[in-house]
Amino acid sequence: MTTTLLTLLAAYLLGSLSAAVLLSRAFNLPDPRSYGSGNPGATNVLRTGNKRIAALTLLGDGLKGTLAVWLAMLVGTQISTPDWLPALAGLAAFIGHLWPVFFDFKGGKGVATALGILLALNPLLGLACLLAWLTVFALTRVSSLSALVASAAVPFFAAWLDEAGLGALIILVILIFWRHRTNIQRLVRGEEGGFRKP
Repeated sequence: MTTTLLTLLAAYLLGSLSAAVLLSRAFNLPDPRSYGSGNPGATNVLRTGNKRIAALTLLGDGLKGTLAVWLAMLVGTQISTPDWLPALAGLAAFIGHLWPVFFDFKGGKGVATALGILLALNPLLGLACLLAWLTVFALTRVSSLSALVASAAVPFFAAWLDEAGLGALIILVILIFWRHRTNIQRLVRGEEGGFRKP
């Protein structure tokens, strides 16, 4: 029990590292919480016009989800742990991204972190959800709608693949929808902006 709790705590602290804020500080960009949507994530960083830092933010946010799952898997190779621990560790990192202890509990929406978690748990699961995101985005050019559709598909893909920790993944999806509630309202009103085709 102690090892499980320590693993989850480490995963949460890992998730609390905001790639958007840390990279913006390192490269003298404005704090992503001070402009645009105020969301410390790759999409908002992209509003600065710095595609390289936005890409690094996306990578960093995804990687911390992956590392949290891998940490739990590594612990499981050393001692006996529940088969759902990697998924729960991923959820802990996801919660850390949403409510980071290092940044006044004001975090991002977690889409990139969720993808990193899914890819680490099961590459097929992650790739299926990524394909869903890409398909919707190609059709609509709306990032939030793409994220919501891909997230809604997670429990179905996970059940199909018989993935352990389905409960943790369902909670993750619920939190994604909660963090996108203002986007959902704008989508319903037809006011949600998208990316123009080049």
